[in-house]
Amino acid sequence: MGKTKHTGPIKISKKPNPDLWVSKVPFGLGKIKPHHIRDTMKVVWENRDNLPYATRILTKGVCDGCALGVQGLQDQTLRGPHLCTTRLNVLRLNTMSQMKEDVVHADINDLRKMSSTELRKLGRIPYPLIRKPGENKFRRLTWDEALDMVAQKMKALDPKQFAFYLTSRGITNESYYTAGKVARFLGTNNIDNASRICHSPSKTALSRSLGIGASSCNYKDWMGTDVLVFWGSVAANNQPVSTKYMYAAKRNGTKIIIINPYYEPSMDNYWIPSIAESALFGTKIADDVYQVNIGGDIAFMHGIMKHWFEMEEMVPGSAINHEFVNEHVNGFDELKEKAASYEWDQLVHSSGIPKERMIELAELLAKSNSAVFVWSMGLTQHRFGTDNISQVANLAMLRGFIGRENCGVMPIRGHSGVQGSGEMGADPFVLPGGGMNELNRERVGKVWGFNIPDWQGDIVGVSLENALLPEDHERKLKLYYMSGGNFLETMPNPDFVKECLENMDIRVHQDIIFNTSTFVDAKEAVIVLPAMTRYEQPGGGTSTSTERMVYFSPEIKGPRIEEARSEWEIYVDLAKRVRPEDAHLVNFSDAYAIRDEIAKAAPNYDGIQHLKNSGDVFQWGGAWLCENGICPTPDGKGNLIAVELPELRKPEGHFYVTTRRGKQFNSMIYSDTDPFNDADRYDVLMNKEDGEKHQINEGDAIVVFNHHGTFNGRAKFVSLKSGNIEVHWPEGNALIPKGIYEEHAGIPEYNTAVIVEKAETYFAHKDTKYVEKRVEELETEMS
Repeated sequence: MGKTKHTGPIKISKKPNPDLWVSKVPFGLGKIKPHHIRDTMKVVWENRDNLPYATRILTKGVCDGCALGVQGLQDQTLRGPHLCTTRLNVLRLNTMSQMKEDVVHADINDLRKMSSTELRKLGRIPYPLIRKPGENKFRRLTWDEALDMVAQKMKALDPKQFAFYLTSRGITNESYYTAGKVARFLGTNNIDNASRICHSPSKTALSRSLGIGASSCNYKDWMGTDVLVFWGSVAANNQPVSTKYMYAAKRNGTKIIIINPYYEPSMDNYWIPSIAESALFGTKIADDVYQVNIGGDIAFMHGIMKHWFEMEEMVPGSAINHEFVNEHVNGFDELKEKAASYEWDQLVHSSGIPKERMIELAELLAKSNSAVFVWSMGLTQHRFGTDNISQVANLAMLRGFIGRENCGVMPIRGHSGVQGSGEMGADPFVLPGGGMNELNRERVGKVWGFNIPDWQGDIVGVSLENALLPEDHERKLKLYYMSGGNFLETMPNPDFVKECLENMDIRVHQDIIFNTSTFVDAKEAVIVLPAMTRYEQPGGGTSTSTERMVYFSPEIKGPRIEEARSEWEIYVDLAKRVRPEDAHLVNFSDAYAIRDEIAKAAPNYDGIQHLKNSGDVFQWGGAWLCENGICPTPDGKGNLIAVELPELRKPEGHFYVTTRRGKQFNSMIYSDTDPFNDADRYDVLMNKEDGEKHQINEGDAIVVFNHHGTFNGRAKFVSLKSGNIEVHWPEGNALIPKGIYEEHAGIPEYNTAVIVEKAETYFAHKDTKYVEKRVEELETEMS
């Protein structure tokens, strides 16, 4: 942990810099770009029934969108107001009134016809509900009836046969902590959270490489660093306020490098609404773009390191920071041997990057005194995601870009609550303050006053699959308690997920709105419980940002859903009903009592107990983790990991597919058209030359298929690396294989090989063995 404290927000120069302008045409007229003013007016109109409350949320609450950590309209990075359309789009979830009775109790088949976008507009869940097999409508329950039914079922089950899951949007540290404690109190380690399908490899890799589980640096370190690298991250789309940080970095002379299969328009040029100059003329963001193959990042990084070692042979000290490596790093010789073992042809073929371009970036980094590496789903959502991130850590350690100003490694979080989920213990591998090991079980058990189960809990994907186990299996999942989330639209292979959900005895959906998974049948009952938002939680709540800032978000005066309850309070109530004789062990009087206990159970969070007023914040770990190169590992050193090249078997004439986000927040879609490239949700992004090679014209109806599923869309030609295609998530999830998880972190694989054909060709052969034969060839060649 570092001793240097964060120094607070800085000012941006208001002097215009025409060198950064995209165009002298004001507001980007005529260009494909977001229309921030129009979108803002639309949000104002949507919230017109609760405009004063909406305004208080925006000006007093902590953003419940991404994890940049905007508090009110301010943050700890730059002075001045910060607001983005992502936050504005999410706002309506907090201000809308409850659903009307005729909607709540509508025919289930009519509700099933609605998309999640349509369901989201129906309003808030007003009171507890239940639907049993054969019933075509939800019935109203009292809270006592609902929780007693769940409690009685839990009493009858082996603790390995029920599980908890918490999503990330709007969930506070207090709710994560209470859920993690309650799960263990009830005897189960089957508890997981949304980071399992986004950044779990980041935490796992950083832990083994550097002994940390979060960003080593701050957003302020972007400003003044020599090089800022975005690896598999489209921050301009997913964390729009970050474009303001990029602007400030560019003003300070930082070079911004983008590494992505797709030359993302939003990471090239952006019109930042909260900076007058940028709102008028736009800002050029990318200095250079490296279009890597899907899954080719490890090879690319090996190429960079291979050239560094070759540079060292010619001029020692020209590429490697030997002082840092000798004092603070293990595994140097093994990594050098691994990087040298690969031939350039292998690295070029796997990465898709020419040797000359790899050398170009290697030399830029070698000549730089500082760099910050930022990444997101493009690196993590692979069956080798942990190795991807360890490679990033390798680059940083070899150059000494760790533990000092303007340097670091940063897994940028896309959801406001997700950083705190594991740190609070809502994770099968983690307890508050550390991993699920004997030492931590004993330490946390003393705080909690009861013994913590010592068996390994299941990750979310395995929990779902366990619903299909034989009835008498000890891990047959019979009850799933979910706080938010929609597995039908976030997990691979939605048909398989639906089968899993249907095979559970009881499912509990604790949420603020309906989603499509709410209407899937269960063998005994589907129970729906209305939750409060973070802004309604009595005593307020806290959330942890990407840069480890713990923010207090106060309860905000406004209308309430009469029967909605704080998420943490529901968990406590349930636990007391299951084990009334030990109720005192989980009894929290209020949110302040939870924060007091968090400070004891998670030492890094000592300080959270003092957060009580709007504006209160502290950063755990100091400005930089691993400050001065000293890591929180047993020997105080970082570990270079010699990573193997992954096998990416893509048969000739086939494509590798990955999923991408459009105008959406998580799986919540806010527009059918991507404002950055004008792509429809069912457009298949592909390289023009690939299209011509397969006699596909832009706009043609095409079919993307493999053994797992089929996706019908239209070809849209963009600047995408040849041999790769992209489809929107979650629409394209039918193509993604089920049951494939990353070895170390358990994240599902979200990339696979596919065949692309014109629809007329595909359907012309539908009644023959042609399609089956093509898929069989694909599977045979891949295996």
